[in-house]
Amino acid sequence: MADVLIRQANIDDVDAIFEIEHLCFPDPWSKDSLRYELGENPRAFYIVAELDGQVVGYAGLWWIEDEGHITNVAVRPGYRSRKIASGIIDVMIDFTTKEGIRHHTLEVRRSNDPAIGLYEKYGFAVEGVRKGYYLNNGEDALIMWRHEPEDCTAPDENEEPAAE
Repeated sequence: MADVLIRQANIDDVDAIFEIEHLCFPDPWSKDSLRYELGENPRAFYIVAELDGQVVGYAGLWWIEDEGHITNVAVRPGYRSRKIASGIIDVMIDFTTKEGIRHHTLEVRRSNDPAIGLYEKYGFAVEGVRKGYYLNNGEDALIMWRHEPEDCTAPDENEEPAAE
């Protein structure tokens, strides 16, 4: 099996992402919404996972100041349990953190234990609940956040201490 390639998504990926949306979510995003996200939204950042030239997973994020709101993470059925979602999350967090995002957030269905476990592995913790968030069945969403630690750089030895 070939290695998974994780790269920034582009407008040519709309059809593949749209297909994965329909396979994975009861309320998928429209093709027009995805086209806007990938082609026009200056705050959107998407990555895809490719295996043997086929897009098998993706994630989207809205970039708002020093926060990243992860909008979707999905892996095509049949390609799950291969650590593709872990690779996607790892690349997303690594890249966006290096670019200045200090806080990441997302919503996840209360019943989605595999996703919750994945997010916890990357330092996300539940910080709230959105009651009845999911329209198809009224399920609650857990609001999860991960926060980068504040810079812990030692002061320059020639620098005067701050007055108290």
